[in-house]
Amino acid sequence: MTGARATAAHGTDLATAVFAGRTDAHLVDAPRSARFAAFQATFDEAAYLRELAARGYRWVGRGDAAFPSRLGSIHDPPAGLFIRGGGGLELLDRPSVALVGARACSQYGASVARSLGRELAAAGVVVVSGLARGIDAEAHRGALESGTTVAVLGCGIDRDYPRSHAALAAEIARVGLIVSEYPPGVEPAPWRFPARNRLVSGLTLATVVVEARERSGALITADLALDEGRDVLAVPGEITSQLSRGTNHLLRLGAVPVTCPADVLRVLGVDPAPPPEPPPLEPRLEAVRAIVADAATTADEVAQATGRSAPAVAAALAELELLGVVEEVDGVYRASPATAERRIGG
Repeated sequence: MTGARATAAHGTDLATAVFAGRTDAHLVDAPRSARFAAFQATFDEAAYLRELAARGYRWVGRGDAAFPSRLGSIHDPPAGLFIRGGGGLELLDRPSVALVGARACSQYGASVARSLGRELAAAGVVVVSGLARGIDAEAHRGALESGTTVAVLGCGIDRDYPRSHAALAAEIARVGLIVSEYPPGVEPAPWRFPARNRLVSGLTLATVVVEARERSGALITADLALDEGRDVLAVPGEITSQLSRGTNHLLRLGAVPVTCPADVLRVLGVDPAPPPEPPPLEPRLEAVRAIVADAATTADEVAQATGRSAPAVAAALAELELLGVVEEVDGVYRASPATAERRIGG
């Protein structure tokens, strides 16, 4: 689309998005109504774009060449995207994966989400999630440790939701992108988040569900991905945990199990780098590592299992953390996924 037709389409896209925000409606196409016609007749696109730019926001309409191709191929793509952040628009067309899951996640789920985010971003994959509490936030944080990430909002582009994630949003905007189909001023609403989820799955090649209850919103994202022919993966969980009901159900339906970052990279068509060779360990450290590798554990439990003093165990665990062999979250130690994969794979 070129010339006057492209300009007209661009203006209609923006007018549709702004009108939807002001009327609290979900619109993907311009409505054929007198109310919209009256709005469009007085809508000053150039002035609106200048105002956006002055506030540090960008706009890419569905009719623009820069609109992300994967998102444009879903059956109900948004009229366009409002964009915040220093990353280039090409981020939205790079190989990417959605990492989603429960807001009230477990320590295990948080650790896995962060590890997956970090390892996938290190491999050059863009991690996409929804900035929500729990799995989303940990996925973003992990990705920021080694690469970049994209956050998709279910509210206006000028909002940080939840507000407690304002600092996280600022860090994402510094190196990546925050996107929304809603213009500035639109408040969060429950119905906007399922709509947001279609953008999360639509922007990505695959969706990974880390933890989810039976009726989790993350399962909506997975269903939307399946509807668009995208891959769905799930992290296996304890059969007695409510937080694993959703992910284990996906696995029964044929989702790809995720046991390490390489499982995700293979689905994306990215050749995983060989896991790093585990560092040779002194016997005192190897004894502690072996206990942590068997199951998530606390320092007190390691001390009981080894018969060593609490200070000696604390020192050993600290050394193992510095070597990247174990990870600690809220006082619980687990084997680092990368080193665990190498030791298992031999």
